[in-house]
Amino acid sequence: MLNFKEIISVTLILFSVIDVIGSLPIIIDLRRKVGKIESEKATLASALLMILFLYVGESILKLFGVDVSSFAVAGALIIFLLGLEMILGRNIFKSEEHSTGAAHIVPIAFPLIAGAGTMTTILSLKAEYATANILVGILINLVLIYIVLKSSEWIEHRIGPGGTDILRKVFGIILLAIAIKLFKNNF
Repeated sequence: MLNFKEIISVTLILFSVIDVIGSLPIIIDLRRKVGKIESEKATLASALLMILFLYVGESILKLFGVDVSSFAVAGALIIFLLGLEMILGRNIFKSEEHSTGAAHIVPIAFPLIAGAGTMTTILSLKAEYATANILVGILINLVLIYIVLKSSEWIEHRIGPGGTDILRKVFGIILLAIAIKLFKNNF
């Protein structure tokens, strides 16, 4: 049974963990590298990952002999490398021709949107909230993610190149801090 209060709580918790607004500099930086972000593919891949993890996440990790902490550390390493890219202005992830759409899955759908923090949070929410309410909270967040991805070019034009560069450096440092915190808490 759907509970409005639970849906709002789940939505807000996931929105703060996903932090799509905070990821804007990374998204803008990736769009510059690959030319275009396919918002639909990134959002659908994120949806698939989050919904799949909601229902079978713990089982999948157990199947591979991986615990949630190890999963979080792996995500932390990717986030750390993205932060380094942003601060140093060097490419660590290869910029390839992305005809398969893989650029929209890694690193946008995973680990930025549906990363270790999001997956761990989804597993934690299952202990407190009804699955249907978590699912609705995920869907609301996916709509917000799609809007941000779709409007990233418009946002970039509004803040300008200087603003984008400043945001990229600041959020690069924040990403490094988040990665270190994830690593420290799960190592």
